[in-house]
Amino acid sequence: MCGTRVKGSPSYIQKTNQIYRPCKEKRNSHHAEDTAIFSAMVAGAKMMNVRVTTMDAELEFAIQQTTTGKQLFDQVVKTIGLREVWFFGLQYTDTKGDLTWIKLYKKVMNQEVKKETPLQFKFRAKFYPEDVAEELIQDITLRLFYLQVKNAILTDEIYCPPETSVLLASYAVQARHGDFQKGTHTAGFLANDRLLPQRVVDQHKMSKEEWESSITNWWQEHRGMLREDAMMEYLKIAQDLEMYGVNYFEIRNKKGTELWLGVDALGLNIYEKDDKLTPKIGFPWSEIRNISFNDKKFIIKPIDKKAPDFVFFATRVKINKRILALCMGNHELYMRRRKPDTIDVQQMKAQAREEKIAKQQQREKLQLEIAARERAEKKQQEYEERLRNMAEEMDRRQAELNEAQEMIRRLEEQLKQLQAAKEELEDRQKELTAMMEKLELSHEMEAAERVKLEQEIRAKQEEVQRIQSEVEAKDAEARRLQEEFEAAKLRQEEADRVFQASTTPHHHHVEENEEGEEEGEDEIPHGDVTKDLATDESIIDPVEERRTLAERNERLNDQLKALKQDLAQSRDETKETVMDKIHRENVRQGRDKYKTLREIRKGNTKRRVDQFENM
Repeated sequence: MCGTRVKGSPSYIQKTNQIYRPCKEKRNSHHAEDTAIFSAMVAGAKMMNVRVTTMDAELEFAIQQTTTGKQLFDQVVKTIGLREVWFFGLQYTDTKGDLTWIKLYKKVMNQEVKKETPLQFKFRAKFYPEDVAEELIQDITLRLFYLQVKNAILTDEIYCPPETSVLLASYAVQARHGDFQKGTHTAGFLANDRLLPQRVVDQHKMSKEEWESSITNWWQEHRGMLREDAMMEYLKIAQDLEMYGVNYFEIRNKKGTELWLGVDALGLNIYEKDDKLTPKIGFPWSEIRNISFNDKKFIIKPIDKKAPDFVFFATRVKINKRILALCMGNHELYMRRRKPDTIDVQQMKAQAREEKIAKQQQREKLQLEIAARERAEKKQQEYEERLRNMAEEMDRRQAELNEAQEMIRRLEEQLKQLQAAKEELEDRQKELTAMMEKLELSHEMEAAERVKLEQEIRAKQEEVQRIQSEVEAKDAEARRLQEEFEAAKLRQEEADRVFQASTTPHHHHVEENEEGEEEGEDEIPHGDVTKDLATDESIIDPVEERRTLAERNERLNDQLKALKQDLAQSRDETKETVMDKIHRENVRQGRDKYKTLREIRKGNTKRRVDQFENM
């Protein structure tokens, strides 16, 4: 049956307790179909409550048992106004306690989501851009990436050296509070802000006041910078950190050596077990033509057919499935970046440029703090208004549904009355005909009897005319109700078309491996799961010409050197971690993220595969 869809909220996902069924079939008979449509809309369907947590908000929905991952994802991105959907996914904790990405084209309830009320999902960046300044378009995309990367740095999920941590903290304060105002931002103003990794705080003999003073000094350097620009500067520095955007997986080579596989936007890297900062072997996406796995064995076929396959072993089959999905998504984005922008992306960039110019003009007229506060309040009001409008629209649609049901009931009752009136009319007409025939045959009837019969005939004629008028009136009312019903149906179909146009098209999502995802780990077939990757041998490895921002920006380089010298005076070397030691040694040898990547990608593929096997 086909249910009514509410503008701004699809039939399979609702923000209130209103329940509608999604469209499943069509019928040939218009009357039967229309009656079935409105009957279906009042039928109940079991709904599941879902909570989706973004980096700065919580959203709650009710979904049906048949709702797919994409339908839920579409509702989330529509609610927050996000268009750069290809970077993001919905993450959940599965029944075994592992973090897993939802499969877009599988039903939510058929995936191994931990059963709790409500079902819990996180909306997170799944794929990272190669260069945030070139790829991130919308402000909402920038903000989500900024918050996610900042959280990863503060929790030490991404290692960040102390001097860089302080500089990033100054941009974070600018992004949150705007320009430093001496009268407003007094001592202790940042006491409740989480700005530095706990590791960095523990490693230096500095008080909270001293940390705040150091961060504030650098914060004042950013005067006049828009909040969005501060977020972008934060990400431009963060993307040069070695662990930025890398998904790590435990693997073994044929010798059984425990290693890390790193999957990111630039390719695949191999790390020694005790060092996630310094990859030892690298394979750019442009060198890979096929990826596959069989049970725990993962096979990567290089474009160079003379080179042997790159083979490693994961701890579980499920890990190989995740590696395959991440490889496919990152590879597709890698190739997409090297093609002309789609019309959608061109439009988004044009819109972003217009918005940036408008912001610059506004900055010339108003103080940054006032302008930024107004924008933040406006965004909040837009979110609240959107939610209110959706709720009002749903109430209106429910009222229309009730009205339509009442219309159907009245139409059916009218049709019954019309049929009864027609039958009564036929009976009276038959009686009148019989009386007329009797009158024709009554030549010998007494005059009084004849007069009485004529009176009865006239009365019967009047009754027939009255019933005829009632039939015509009921017929006209039935036609009017039918016309109203058809008009309501057309309005609903138009609302459906508007909603369909608002969902994210398939080509906006990156391709991932979703075959067999409904099967449990123990039910995975032992045959090969393989995917060919699009290749283009003319592509130049992007790390060949890539430089860190600090290397390209003399001012930033000087800032980091000054910070490092300041912090060295209070540094407690007894609190130094393994990561700190590795980073210090890399700096001593003149390495950075891109120099290391260039070094480990040197030589032919065969040499690197052999090197991996000998680790």
